[in-house]
Amino acid sequence: MMVSVRLFASLRELFGSAALERELPEGATVSDLLAVLRQEANGRPLPPVLHVAVNQRYASPATLLADGDVVALLPPVSGGAPEPRSTFNLQPSTLRFWITEQPLSLDAVAALVTAPAHGAIVLFSGTVRGQTESQETDYLEYEAYPEMAVEVLAQIGAEVQERWPQVLDVAIVHRVGRLEVGESSVMVAVATAHRQGAFDACAYAIERLKQVVPIWKKEVGPDGSYWVEGPRGEGSPPAVG
Repeated sequence: MMVSVRLFASLRELFGSAALERELPEGATVSDLLAVLRQEANGRPLPPVLHVAVNQRYASPATLLADGDVVALLPPVSGGAPEPRSTFNLQPSTLRFWITEQPLSLDAVAALVTAPAHGAIVLFSGTVRGQTESQETDYLEYEAYPEMAVEVLAQIGAEVQERWPQVLDVAIVHRVGRLEVGESSVMVAVATAHRQGAFDACAYAIERLKQVVPIWKKEVGPDGSYWVEGPRGEGSPPAVG
């Protein structure tokens, strides 16, 4: 059987390609595919913690593969304090969740969740820092697995509304490509009838995004560049490797 392999961030650079095709025997698992790729890496180590998605769903090492599957190898996403929860079976609308290369607008994102019954709207904008402790940043490069990222963003929106039933609407948008210092990389909007719970719901959304959405960032500064790979926590996706 043939499977397609998609590679991102540091793994894309390691293999020199964003996409591969590999033939595997019937009954092969994610673990079997990883063994093949480790051999092809010629001694160059894969990340010590690695996530895998099969057809845009996080998978375990024992997941069986089938002919035509799309297997994405995902380095740990670009970090954030995790929450101990993971929900990947919700199917909400994705109209308010997207990935874009265009500059972000708080007014445009707020307009998505504005309605006569919405008396409170909380907005979050994450911007590119030029200084992190003693390290300077010239710019960031963001990369995403967009098809899966949009779906997981929508799932986060559904989680927010399940945890805070008073939340009437949610919008989340993330930018990819090159971002200069001071530009917004991500925006979250949460709407409620009253303000109770709106701030907590918005904070939850951004923390979940940093934990589970397949988006990576490369720091570029005077001393070189590197991919930022975040910490694992109790609520992180299943890891392989």
